[in-house]
Amino acid sequence: MLLDRRAIAGLVGGLLAAARANAACTSNLVIDNFIKWTAGVNNLDWQNGDDGSMTAIAASAGQVVFIPKDDGSYFYESFDCQQAVTNGYGGIQFTVQGPAGGSFALDLQSTESCSNSSGSYKSSYNIVDNMTGRLQTVTLPLEGFDNEPNYDAIVGLVWESFSQTGVQWTVGNITLVCGTVPSPSQTTEVVTTRSTIPPTTTPTRSTTIPRTSTRTTAPPVTTSQPATCSNLLIDDWESQSRLTFLGYNAMNQPSSDDGTMASIIVSGNRLMLRPQDTDSYFYSQFGCLNAKDKYGGISMRIRAARGTSFAVTMTYSTTCGATNARSVTLTTAQLKWTFDGTERLYWFPFSAFTGLDTTKLDMIYFSNFNAAAVFGPMAFYCGSTASEYIIPSSPSSPPVTRSTTVAPAPDAKGFVIDNFANKDTNALGQWHGADEDGMTITFGNRAMTISTNSSDLGWNTQLTDTCTDLRSYAGAYLHIAYSGSNKFSVALQQHNAKCDSNIKPYPETWDSLEAARYGTATDIYMPLNHFNVNLTRVIGFALKGFYSTSPTTISKIEIVDTLPAGWKVPAKLASGRLVFACTRPNSFAFAIDDGDPKYAKRVMEIIKQADIPVTFFTVGLPLLDKSSGLADIYKEMKSRGHQIALHSYTHPPMEGLPDTASIDWEYNNDIGAVRQVFGADSDVRLNYFRPPFGTEGARMRQRLAANLDDPNPYIVQWSVDVEDWLWAESDTPQKQLDAFKRDAAAGGNIVVMHYLYNSTVELLPEFIKVAKATGKRLMRVDQCMEDPRAPPLT
Repeated sequence: MLLDRRAIAGLVGGLLAAARANAACTSNLVIDNFIKWTAGVNNLDWQNGDDGSMTAIAASAGQVVFIPKDDGSYFYESFDCQQAVTNGYGGIQFTVQGPAGGSFALDLQSTESCSNSSGSYKSSYNIVDNMTGRLQTVTLPLEGFDNEPNYDAIVGLVWESFSQTGVQWTVGNITLVCGTVPSPSQTTEVVTTRSTIPPTTTPTRSTTIPRTSTRTTAPPVTTSQPATCSNLLIDDWESQSRLTFLGYNAMNQPSSDDGTMASIIVSGNRLMLRPQDTDSYFYSQFGCLNAKDKYGGISMRIRAARGTSFAVTMTYSTTCGATNARSVTLTTAQLKWTFDGTERLYWFPFSAFTGLDTTKLDMIYFSNFNAAAVFGPMAFYCGSTASEYIIPSSPSSPPVTRSTTVAPAPDAKGFVIDNFANKDTNALGQWHGADEDGMTITFGNRAMTISTNSSDLGWNTQLTDTCTDLRSYAGAYLHIAYSGSNKFSVALQQHNAKCDSNIKPYPETWDSLEAARYGTATDIYMPLNHFNVNLTRVIGFALKGFYSTSPTTISKIEIVDTLPAGWKVPAKLASGRLVFACTRPNSFAFAIDDGDPKYAKRVMEIIKQADIPVTFFTVGLPLLDKSSGLADIYKEMKSRGHQIALHSYTHPPMEGLPDTASIDWEYNNDIGAVRQVFGADSDVRLNYFRPPFGTEGARMRQRLAANLDDPNPYIVQWSVDVEDWLWAESDTPQKQLDAFKRDAAAGGNIVVMHYLYNSTVELLPEFIKVAKATGKRLMRVDQCMEDPRAPPLT
């Protein structure tokens, strides 16, 4: 008897449901979040890749970014044979972004059985189309694939048949979903799927994905030569913000594409260059380096599609500091570099560039790209034998824990805060919603799904529109039932002393806990006494500091009296003091962030004439750039009694960085830069930090405390914003003064401004005049915070 597709789907669904009754899985199985991309494997230590079929491919922040070259382009994930039905997995989930209206095929490969594989694999397809052009999550139930795959012997996944080539696509956070997955018609996904592939979209790939695990093998590496010479790093592609925001390489020299590339992505110590056209270029300067008799050439890892070509130019000067640089250019063909889609070590000796003066090397310049390319760490190698620069491992400072008072059992019964039955209000009838546009919020099936690519945004649910006293719940727990990503922070917000949202600051402060530390794959339990806030003035909770583009689905937020049996609560990690306003009565502080060095002297003149002390938050890397003159400027500022404080090393959104190692890198280098300029024994206080863009979260707070070995560093925000970012270069720069007056009138007393723009700098005397007119005394931030180690007021 022949069964139609609906009958087969029903039969498969029944088998899946029966199997899940005895499901073995307890959480989703992460196949790939691309933390092992540079090793050539996924999270399961099996191969992934494109076999050179893409124009370019690189991993970035939980996802792989690629540009399909033609109809034969594909990306695969291999893994050990998975008995999905037996183990209770119901579907495949991943994030994807591609052109609006685009489509692709997902090939699920299965074999005869996991115990008796014949080596042949069956391909079964699902078409995903109707894409939005934005990042979205696709969840496909296993019963949705054609060609009757063996769901109890899945061995790989392949993304292929992309509707558009030559444009950027991303795929990320690939998982097998534990438990039942509804069919697409029952979900809120905006994509549509179908399992029947039209003839025009039949995949053209003729090979199956690799079937060997690489968990016990590692690629061979060549280390720097021992003895007196070590390879000199040009750039390790450690920081996106160092390269694209500040324009520096690892030598603290200029590096940029001058906006000629279609995109530049830095991730996992790799640089992905996607040219806009053959006029696109990228350069990295050396600062008139003498390499003679020490360095023999330059080496770097490169990954590019077959047929890729570009030109490499070395420039040198006849005299250091002169503007008449000379150059020698070779093409990749002349260097005998060929590419096949795999990453390999490439190098060239300086002797290949005829006439190159190695005593005054200025720059390496890449141009005439015919396709995208991915570069690994680039360095000068010692001697005449090419060797690879190996990125050293960095030790991590242990976290600083805080003792918490054992709270008695709560006096009151728990209550539900939010069950997401209404998109505008929570279960208490209070407002819930996102801070601003930029978050994708979807309601459905009494749950809410959040996805965002900005760590600066948050979603709030209020307990009240004034103040709530939660002291009777001090021994209780915040419970969040969720699925998906737990890469975010949870904040408990504290109202100001007047419980008035019209008074600055509002909120007055909050404390943030790291969701991943307090939860399983389905539940988060946080003791309320781990939030270091005044429980008599609570506003509500916020989910914020998202550092993954993977979505999070929340089905309930509540206060509960007890924990589930056997639940272990982690230690409270120190998270510093988040401040928006002065604590000293009648005080006011100008806290000025870095800007353009050409305006620095004018700023100094203005504050000298006003006879006021201020606080300067400085970015570490430009401080080390001798050409900027900032080191001497800030030394003079310090000598005049102004406070110097930290503002990161390269100015990234700190909580948005992918891991704690990246956060530590920022802090350690920033601290090192300040100590290098002012001296290790200087009285410059390092426990005041302003987060770039104001982006705050649990991880950046915890790592600041750990790296300073101080449980209570100050994380300084603001309550007076001149909005120079909005008005300084507009037709109405005077609105900066309007913004200052507005916030000062509302009670704000810590300023944020930059000396980036002439209009802002020239308005500074007016800002000071308005601040003095409030009757408050102007002082440094540490003084206005009543820090006992601050200099006394004079």
